[in-house]
Amino acid sequence: MKISDIYHMDIYSDGGQYLGDVQGAIIDLEKGEVSRLLMVPWKALKGDIKNALKQKSILYKNVKNVGDVVLVSTHSASNDEAASKEEVNDLSR
Repeated sequence: MKISDIYHMDIYSDGGQYLGDVQGAIIDLEKGEVSRLLMVPWKALKGDIKNALKQKSILYKNVKNVGDVVLVSTHSASNDEAASKEEVNDLSR
């Protein structure tokens, strides 16, 4: 599946809550993998980028399934939180 195939797909939590739709993606070129899915267009992230990324994006490693919708796990361990914060800091530099 190409990353462009999931643009505009609805994103739901594993608890059935609608979170938004895919408006963009952040790709880690060094690792060659998708890092985050954005729920707003990249150019709409203004001001406090760190906070906007935390609130308006999903870590791709939390994606459980992609079909008619994108299903994500909302359960995150403390390691995921630490990794997420580090990644957001790297992206906002």
